[in-house]
Amino acid sequence: MEKKLLLGDEAIALGAIHAGIRGVYAYPGTPSTEITEYIQRHPLARARGLHSTWCTNEKTAVEAALGASYAGARVIACMKHVGLNVAADAFVNAAITGVNGGMIVVVADDPSMHSSQNEQDSRFYGKFSMITTLEPSTQQEAYDMMQYGFELSEREKLPVLMRIVMRLAHSRAAVTVKEEAEEVRALPCAKDPASWVLLPANSRRKYAALVEQQPRLEQAAAEAPYTRYEQASGEKPVGILACGIGYNYVTEVREAAEKFNILKITQYPLPADLVRRLAADSREILVVEDGQPFAEELVRGMLSADYPVRGRLTGDLPRTGELTPDSVAAAMGHRPERYFDAPKNVVGRPPALCQGCGHRDVYTALNEVVKEYPDARVFADIGCYTLGALPPFRAIDTCLDMGASITMAKGAADAGVFPAIAVIGDSTFTHSGMTGLLDAVNDKAQITVIISDNLTTAMTGGQDSAGTNKFEAICLGLGVEPEHVRVVVPLPKNMDEITRVLREEIEYKGVSVIIPRRECIQTLNRKLKQKKAEKKA
Repeated sequence: MEKKLLLGDEAIALGAIHAGIRGVYAYPGTPSTEITEYIQRHPLARARGLHSTWCTNEKTAVEAALGASYAGARVIACMKHVGLNVAADAFVNAAITGVNGGMIVVVADDPSMHSSQNEQDSRFYGKFSMITTLEPSTQQEAYDMMQYGFELSEREKLPVLMRIVMRLAHSRAAVTVKEEAEEVRALPCAKDPASWVLLPANSRRKYAALVEQQPRLEQAAAEAPYTRYEQASGEKPVGILACGIGYNYVTEVREAAEKFNILKITQYPLPADLVRRLAADSREILVVEDGQPFAEELVRGMLSADYPVRGRLTGDLPRTGELTPDSVAAAMGHRPERYFDAPKNVVGRPPALCQGCGHRDVYTALNEVVKEYPDARVFADIGCYTLGALPPFRAIDTCLDMGASITMAKGAADAGVFPAIAVIGDSTFTHSGMTGLLDAVNDKAQITVIISDNLTTAMTGGQDSAGTNKFEAICLGLGVEPEHVRVVVPLPKNMDEITRVLREEIEYKGVSVIIPRRECIQTLNRKLKQKKAEKKA
């Protein structure tokens, strides 16, 4: 055994490598991105030739992972919480087909929305799909649970969901790891077509079997090595049900173990017998969970209506945002200890587009043209260019989800808005924008689509973009008229050309696509530094 200082994401990645995975399938999304990046960089992963190419979106990632599982391989699929919405069709149905090789879907939630549109809780998807959900409380558990999760997946023949939160994904801790990794797993291909062909007759049989499996999954959660019941001395103390990282915050309170009954939960379905035991031993229960009141609602349903259950729903913990040691301590009746105050000279710095970013020139040109159209509306998307909503540009009117810019612009145009302009990035276009563009072409919608192409997935750190050097061909293939697929270079010296092209395409009574193309300044700088280092070497 050896110790390594690892992010939670890195602990998951290394745990997966050491458990003998054949590959990782993912779309970059904070706070999950570093899982795949760690595997891509790891020497053993490279030596073994593990698959680690970024997928076009989260749905294709889960489907490819399920195909690899069908072929007998251990695999993981990784994404952020809103990415699970995109993957939901495949993810939910994977619980009906079941798996062959072990399959873990790792989802990183983002309470407090540090870099997300919402703070939805992925545990609801685990319950909805009726599969096991793992929720590590530490980086060590995140590492260990990969081996455990694959064994559980293969034993139950079901995918496993691992849910982590931003604070675990992006903090470091010492992790004891194995010195030798398991060999890459290679089971025979699945052979029963009735399990994998979801015709209604097969699905009904498989669904009934999944329902019958639920008591066994709940018992497995109760007996899991990471589930622990710690009983305090004294008669009827307060009971705490601590989920995942919430357990850490509970144990940071002095004398917590002596004064509180603590049920640590890191695996679901929530074990009802342990919850009822905690209730019997305690005068009330405080539910500590990072995310939405998922376990709190379940606990209320398991106990009598008059049993006191406290948590986010009662206001004892904040209803929104991530947990903090201070908020948990206050809910436990302890005054938080403060050692330092924030320095008076610390000033908030809102995010901004990088100096030299091509998106800046796109918005400068767009603002100049749009002011000529009083009724213009600009529909934007998820990416660096979402920062166009902030000063100094204030150039966009909407931002909803991946790919929504094109379809929202189409809907607005259908309702009479002119001009309806969509701004979308290169990676987002291939993720979810292509189908919207096809709808617009088929309906002959009068919209102008700007695919701001910086040749990378810049928002999450510069990962490869699936459509690089293919956008003109994609747009033509979807039916956009060749003369209305225009490419420009977003630079200040080209401003006259860019504004002219914008005016021409806005006036076109159909679908037009403008592709401003210039490499992300950050990835360009990294390449130049690498070339300089190679020359010195």
